[in-house]
Amino acid sequence: MAGVNAGLLDRLRTELADRRTTTGLRRDLVVSGPQGPMLDVAGEKLVNLASNDYLGLASDPEVIESAQRGLRDEGLGVTAGRVLCGSRAIHSELEESIAALVGVEDAVLYSSCFDANLGVFDALLGRDDVVISDELNHASLIDGMRLAPVRRHVFAHADFDDLERCLAKCAGARHRLIVTDGVFSMDGDIAALPKLAELAQYYDAALLVDDSHATGVLGETGAGTAEYFGLTGSVDVLTGTLGKALGGGAGGFVAGSHAVVETLRQVSRPYIFTNAMAPPLAAAAVTAIRIARSRPELRQRLAANTAWFREALGELGYDVLPGQHPIIPVMLRGGSWARDVAGALLAEGVLAFALWHPVVPAGEERIRVQISAAHTADQLEAAAAAFDRVRKFVDCA
Repeated sequence: MAGVNAGLLDRLRTELADRRTTTGLRRDLVVSGPQGPMLDVAGEKLVNLASNDYLGLASDPEVIESAQRGLRDEGLGVTAGRVLCGSRAIHSELEESIAALVGVEDAVLYSSCFDANLGVFDALLGRDDVVISDELNHASLIDGMRLAPVRRHVFAHADFDDLERCLAKCAGARHRLIVTDGVFSMDGDIAALPKLAELAQYYDAALLVDDSHATGVLGETGAGTAEYFGLTGSVDVLTGTLGKALGGGAGGFVAGSHAVVETLRQVSRPYIFTNAMAPPLAAAAVTAIRIARSRPELRQRLAANTAWFREALGELGYDVLPGQHPIIPVMLRGGSWARDVAGALLAEGVLAFALWHPVVPAGEERIRVQISAAHTADQLEAAAAAFDRVRKFVDCA
């Protein structure tokens, strides 16, 4: 019997050894218990500053009960795609809830927002079209654009002069599509949607926004970036996730006009060729959306927690990128300082992760703190005290 290919294994081993020496190898952190403002790691309770559970709904009793009911009534999974025997009434109910939340005509579910972004460009665009993408867009958008038979241009982050140059250069295209994150996950900055919408209208371009870190978080009802700016209905194609603020389970979506959504149902490959979302998760997401829309105090508490922690870090002397979003980048530029601080925080009872090249550019190393509405004042004060203690003994030179 033939063995495995030695050449492939040798190359992979060599590359892993190089990576171990240069940037280090990541190891998944194993935690215990439900997601929440505190996590159990190896028997120790840590303040959790590493989660996307912005509204604290991941362990909400109503959300959990909905998932349990969905499991009992519909089973664990559907073992098929939507076009076969995978569709359930709960999927349609969730799509209607998503469309109502973000203020558009229709929505279609995917197994994740990564899948949604992989499938949207190839389905809607062709060889005569152009996508023009912010350079800091999420990897899923980048991969989706690469898979589509379109011309691609990248403009410097939030540089509207550069964006205009790209739009003008592509004047002969059938369609021009501006692509942006609503909230950029590494810096926590919010896309300047009013300017993007203005340029899209002026140049007769369409606009796609990935609102994964904004849905449920921004806007009076949690509709996201467009509502935050008073521009609901100005985005042609909206993608998002159910795995962050909206219960933290799994699943993604594309929302927009009936024509956009129906086209995706007909030809989008990740929709057609992937199992439908597990019914218990869909049921949980329906409840999470209802809670997110009906309880604005969650967003108010999230905003207050975020403002307090940003101010606390600033008073301690940390370099914090400005903003209002609960993603708080604590800049620890150069070498392994960010990793050292994250390790020291772990020993002090706080879970927060360091980001370094290639996730962020070399010289832009940071710890990304993420705040939740579920954090109590005591938990945030304990986390701030840990940042204070760490700053005293970590070499900042």
